[in-house]
Amino acid sequence: MAIDEGRLNAFMGQFVQDLGAVMHAATIVVGDTLGLYKALAEKPMTVQVLAEKTHTDERYLLEWLSAQAASGYVAYDPATGLFSLTEEQAFALAQEGSPAFIPGAFQIAVAQFKAIPKIVDAFRNGRGLGWHEHDPSLFHGTERFFRPGYAAHLTAEWIPALEDVQAKLQAGARVADVGCGHGASTIIMAQAYPASEFYGFDYHEPSIRLATEAAARAGVQGRVHFEVAKAKEYGGKDYDLVAVFDCLHDMGDPAGAAAHVRETLRPDGTWMIVEPFANDRLEDNLNPVGRVFYSASTFICTPASRSQEVGLCLGAQSGEARMRSVVQQGGFSRFRRAAQTPFNLIYEARP
Repeated sequence: MAIDEGRLNAFMGQFVQDLGAVMHAATIVVGDTLGLYKALAEKPMTVQVLAEKTHTDERYLLEWLSAQAASGYVAYDPATGLFSLTEEQAFALAQEGSPAFIPGAFQIAVAQFKAIPKIVDAFRNGRGLGWHEHDPSLFHGTERFFRPGYAAHLTAEWIPALEDVQAKLQAGARVADVGCGHGASTIIMAQAYPASEFYGFDYHEPSIRLATEAAARAGVQGRVHFEVAKAKEYGGKDYDLVAVFDCLHDMGDPAGAAAHVRETLRPDGTWMIVEPFANDRLEDNLNPVGRVFYSASTFICTPASRSQEVGLCLGAQSGEARMRSVVQQGGFSRFRRAAQTPFNLIYEARP
C-alpha cells in the first residue's frame, strides 16, 4: 500500500483539530454550567479573582482558562495575567438568547456521547432510539440552541414570508405548534401576536411540563395551551396556521403527520415547515453545515424515526425534493420554499 505522505500529514492535521474540538466541547458545558463565561464577560480577571467571584477552585479554573485560551474561546494577556472575553466571544458564550448563543449546541454534543452504547446496539440490531430515551441534556440543549435562531428569524422573516399569514395572526388566529418541545417557538409567536391563540403539542410529557412553566414565566399562559399528543393525533380543528419546527424529519410517518395537518387546517390555512438546511444530493451536503447535521442525524434524528411506526428515516439532510414528496402525499397541492437561512429551510404548504 502506497502512502502519500502529504495527504497523510494533512489528514493528521485535521485529526488534531477535530480531537481538540471534541475534547474542548465538554469544557464549554462546564463553563456554561458554572457561569464562568457570564462572569468573565463583565471585565478582564485574573484566575484568582474569577475563582472568588464564581466560588470555584483556583487550580481547576487555571486549567479550564488555559484550555479556553488555547481554543480561542477566551483571550489571555501574558503581560498582566488577565483573562477576558472579546465582545464577539461574550455575544456567543455569555449572552443567553443572543442570535449567536452556542453553549446549547455543546449540551447536544455531550448527550450524543452519552448515547453511544445505545447507538452501537441500534447499528447492530436495526432498532430505533426514541427522543425520550436520550439524556435530558439533549432536550435542554436543543431548546437553548434553537431558541435564539427562532427569536431572530421567526416573526421578523419567516412568518412575513408566508402568504397572508402575518395579517391573520395580527387580527387573531388559531395556531398549532406540533413537536413544540419546551415551547420556545410557541411562546415567541404568542408574544409577537397577542390577538392569536396558540396550541403546542409534543409526545414528550416532561417537555410539555417545562413548556407550560415557560409560558407562565413569559406571561402568555392565557393564550398558550400545551398538551401531550403525537403528530398524527393532536386535537383541534380549523387552525389558521400549523407549524413544525425542525422535527418533521424525525417522525416515523411524516406523510401520515402531513395528512393529519391537512385534516386540522382551515381550507385557507397554511402549514409552515421549518427544516435543517439541506440540498437534495449527498455530494452537495459535504460541507461544515452538513457535517453537523449528518452527525446529529446519526445519533438523534434517524434513530428517533426508526423507533416509530413506518420509520421512514428522512434524516436531517432530507432536502427539498423529499420534503415536497412527503407533503404532497399528505394531501397538499401547493408547496414552496418561502425563506432560508444558512441553517434552515422554511417551506409553505397549502391545501
